[in-house]
Formats: sequence, C-alpha cells, structure tokens
Amino acid sequence: MDFLNTIDWQAQLEDHWPTLASYGLKALGAFLVLIIGLRISGAMASFVRKQAIKRPNIDETLGSFFASLVRWFMTAATLIAALQLFGVQATSFVAILGAMTLAIGLSLQGALGNIASGIMIMLFRPYGVGQYIEVAGEGGTVKEINLFQTILATPDNVQVIVPNSQAIDGIIKNYAGYPTRRIDLVFGIDYGDGMENAMNVIESVIKADERVLADPAPVVRVSELNSSSVDIIARPWVKTPDYWETRWALIQNVKNALDEAGISIPYPHQVNVNKE
Repeated sequence: MDFLNTIDWQAQLEDHWPTLASYGLKALGAFLVLIIGLRISGAMASFVRKQAIKRPNIDETLGSFFASLVRWFMTAATLIAALQLFGVQATSFVAILGAMTLAIGLSLQGALGNIASGIMIMLFRPYGVGQYIEVAGEGGTVKEINLFQTILATPDNVQVIVPNSQAIDGIIKNYAGYPTRRIDLVFGIDYGDGMENAMNVIESVIKADERVLADPAPVVRVSELNSSSVDIIARPWVKTPDYWETRWALIQNVKNALDEAGISIPYPHQVNVNKE
C-alpha cells in the first residue's frame, strides 16, 4: 500500500495519456467498423436472397447459398479491416486464413465438387423436383435437389441418392423435359387379315381417346413383315403427364377392337415342309 501511495498517478496518466488515447480511438474505431460491417453484411445477404427468389431460374436453395457466401465474405473483410484499424497487421492473418482455406479445399475436394455440380444443376436446371429422370445409371422421380446430392425415388419407392458430381458428369435423360411425348406401339396381325382394315381399326381407337393430341397427328403404318405376323406401328402424341395411362389404355382398347373386328394377333409359329 505504501508503494502504491508513493506513485504519482497524475504524472503517470499525463505521460501515458497519448498512448492510451490513441489505442482507445483505435479500439472505438475498430468496434464501430465491426458493428457497421456486420450490419451491412446481413443486409447484403438479405438483398441477395430476395433478388435470387425473384428470379425463376435460380433455386431457393441456391439463393440461400449465395446469400451465405456474401455474408461470410463481408464478415471476413470486416474482421480484417477492424484488425488493421486497431493496429494489428492483418497480412499474416490473411496468409494463414488462405493456407487454411487451401488445406480444407484439398481435403474436401469431393464435397466441393458436389457443391459446384449442385450449383450448376440449380442454375441450368436439367431436371427438377417431381420429374422422372435417368441419371448415373439410376432412374426415378426427383424428390430433392440440394448442394451435395440428388435424391430419387424409384417406381417401387426405393430411395436412391446420387452425388451431384456424378449426376452432372454423365448423360441425363429427363422423361418430363418436354410438355408432350410420343407413344410407340406395335401390333402384329395375321397375314390372312386385311392390313387396311386393321389400320383403320387401330386409328379409330387412337383418335377416340381424348388424351391423344390432334397435332402432331397420330401415325399408323405397316412397319415390318415378320415371319409370323404383319407388324403395324401406331405413334400417337400425348401430354407428358398422360403418357403411361394413355399407353396402357390404348393397348387394351386396340386389342379389344381387333378381336371384335375378327382380326387376330398370331402367336409365333413355324411351318415345317417335308420334301421327299
């Protein structure tokens, strides 16, 4: 206590006041920069997210990802600016941060590749949720698309998870990519039955179905002369959602109509001819 009483505090304060004032101003400035920078980063992230939602070609998940990137980038820039204002040399800090980012990037190459592929899928939209696709050797209805993977449900409701990097690198077959599809049907009739009559029967059944489009017009033609049948192709066009129901109905209705017209669909058979 005696030692403390002997110190001239006023003189000490006067001697160190410039240094304390300088550090105080730097600390206040760094604090203000930090507060303002964090508020601006939040506002910019919100702005990016809102602008992304307004654009129909940008997925909501992708918009949130871009907003997060903007927030983290501006937050890092704010921290570096605050450190420099406070008097801390941020050069070494930036170098360390860059080295850490590089190391993390190298260790997460696969994950980053999936993220990059996910961004491409969400931007270019080769397929969307609810569409039936074939990708990476798998087929199913798209249930979810995120930054890392595409989740499918097969027709028998098995979940298939496809990494986005594999999805974007291969051939994508999107069965719902266009609003209309063509149904390809083949009906074999006996050689003894009239081809013209059979074609008329098939065409009348096809045109009677309201789901079949008038434009493009359905095509009914003789395609092949097989060993045991004359093959007639039928190619009607329908709206994509009606494809399977229309296909199944046409097969059944054409079979019934051919039976009623006395036109048979022959079984494969061979005629043996013995020569003496």
